[in-house]
Amino acid sequence: MRSMMQPSRALMASFAAASVLGLSACSDAQQTPELDAPAQFMYELGQLCGNAYSGERVVARQDRDDMLQGDEDLVVHFAECYNDQVFAAFHIGADAGQGDWDRSRTWIYTAHPERLELRHDHRLEDGSEDTDNTMYGGYTESQGQAADGTLIQRFIFTERTGENNAQLGWQVEIEPGVRYTYGTFQGDEWTWRVDFDLSQSVDAPPAAWGHTAGYRD
Repeated sequence: MRSMMQPSRALMASFAAASVLGLSACSDAQQTPELDAPAQFMYELGQLCGNAYSGERVVARQDRDDMLQGDEDLVVHFAECYNDQVFAAFHIGADAGQGDWDRSRTWIYTAHPERLELRHDHRLEDGSEDTDNTMYGGYTESQGQAADGTLIQRFIFTERTGENNAQLGWQVEIEPGVRYTYGTFQGDEWTWRVDFDLSQSVDAPPAAWGHTAGYRD
């Protein structure tokens, strides 16, 4: 049987033996455990567990064809949380709600003792793996940063670099209660970005393709 715990306690516990600074769970809901940047990032992801939020594309790709037209319904569903992982399914509605939904993508965040990992689980509609385009991703290279209350983690794509050897990867930001941002970057610039409104949840969608029995065996 899979062991799934409440997100806040589970994700806090997963860092207790690793990089948590002064982890002290408190019954006072107004107090937040004192965590380092990766642990705080995973903690905040866990606070979203079970909820879904609507979003929009705010930066379109310019260097190649964009997977979105810009008018689609976008929903992220923080579907399941474990001691060391969060599964966030990305659902794309065709033509602003007209037609079938694309439920092929799940973002998998994994906490390791010294860094975080992001993987992209891509499935076909029958649930099988999209073998030519799945499980790519990267790791954080540093502790990340928090600016103006926004938690930022950059996951580096080490298999190649951009123009002038610019770093490539994925940047994910959480401004608690305000927005969850996922996008790609080259150097210091966004190359693609979607923002999700955390101020109000929406109805949870069906499970992503291939995960109807759960996100982790």
